[in-house]
Amino acid sequence: MNLHFTEHALARLAKRGLQRQWVERVVDQPAKIEPDPMDPALEHRYGPVPELANRVLRVIVSKQAPHRIITAHLDRNMKGKL
Repeated sequence: MNLHFTEHALARLAKRGLQRQWVERVVDQPAKIEPDPMDPALEHRYGPVPELANRVLRVIVSKQAPHRIITAHLDRNMKGKL
């Protein structure tokens, strides 16, 4: 999958201790996809991260290829919901 990480996304991954491979896995094989409530060109993709005791990673990504990764973070509200 062709992904482009924005500078913001790369900074957030580093700050939050998240690995690019986790983001790539969630974007490629999401457990859940939701539309962005503010921007129809974006969507939120969710997936468990086995390396982090299956905590849920939320990745905000552009819908059109090449996918632009806007940001990513662990989503406490989704734990146990996937």
